[in-house]
Amino acid sequence: MSSSLNRYQEWIEKEIKKQKYGKEPISLYEPIRYLMGLGGKRLRPMLTMLAYGLFKNDPRTIVNYAVAVEAFHNFTLMHDDIMDKAPLRRGKATVHKKWNVNTAILSGDVMLVKVYDMLLALDPSKLTKVLRAFNQCAAEVCEGQQWDMEFEKEKTVTEAQYINMIKLKTAVLLGFCLEFGGILANASDEDCRALRNFGINIGIGFQLKDDLLDAYADPKKFGKQVGGDIIANKKTFLLIKALEKVKGKQKTELDRWLAAKQFIKKEKVEAVRSLYNTLGIAFLTEKKVDHYFDKGFKNLEKVSCTEENKVNLKAFTESLIGRQS
Repeated sequence: MSSSLNRYQEWIEKEIKKQKYGKEPISLYEPIRYLMGLGGKRLRPMLTMLAYGLFKNDPRTIVNYAVAVEAFHNFTLMHDDIMDKAPLRRGKATVHKKWNVNTAILSGDVMLVKVYDMLLALDPSKLTKVLRAFNQCAAEVCEGQQWDMEFEKEKTVTEAQYINMIKLKTAVLLGFCLEFGGILANASDEDCRALRNFGINIGIGFQLKDDLLDAYADPKKFGKQVGGDIIANKKTFLLIKALEKVKGKQKTELDRWLAAKQFIKKEKVEAVRSLYNTLGIAFLTEKKVDHYFDKGFKNLEKVSCTEENKVNLKAFTESLIGRQS
């Protein structure tokens, strides 16, 4: 990571530590401090600052707004973890596991309220535009999460349906972060739109890569339960493509694992992953990741600033999915 990216990261961490969410009851506010303090890539506030830096050279002045986006992201994680019954987040116990479900719901609610509070400090000339874009994004994130849960009950989900779901659940927030940086820097509507589309496409690629890591990552590095999607029969891109391609005895075996109510988790993960290997699913997923990543960079080319100003943003987004330029 370049020195300026490291500097952005330091500013973001300092701002997160500075934030005050509330004092009492402690059990309401402590989970927020706990989750925000778990670290993570901080890619959403980084994208906001990097987008702003395409047009202005004082990104430190907007770090408080960048952190508002990180708070919103963590609010969604707190509630998503409840719905997914996830035991781990960034290698540590999830809020509903460490406290309880009711506390996690309420802490998430007050966290969202805090996000609006943070945005209220915006210049009045930008506030309406930002809130309109943010509210659309927030509603779409909820739509994506609902589709994700509904897909668990559906027998078949198409690739197009799945891509739309991850676009809403994950990618539109990355798009908003970049658009937000552009708005704060007084960029043109065309540039803000290109930045949003750039974020949406790299977001889809990033989620597809995350799906791949869920099945194949080193547990020590991943920070979440490896194979969680396989255990839960989640209709990820990997499973959708496997169901499209599988035939004969392998189809019988995959169907048996998908229908099983009682099983040893490790055994199921290894069996399904073995089927993925035979069907070449990892290669297909990597190809799709590259497709969306390339599409995103074509959007970035449309942004009217110097190539020199794009260096940090390009380097950061390439590092997200381990791509070498």
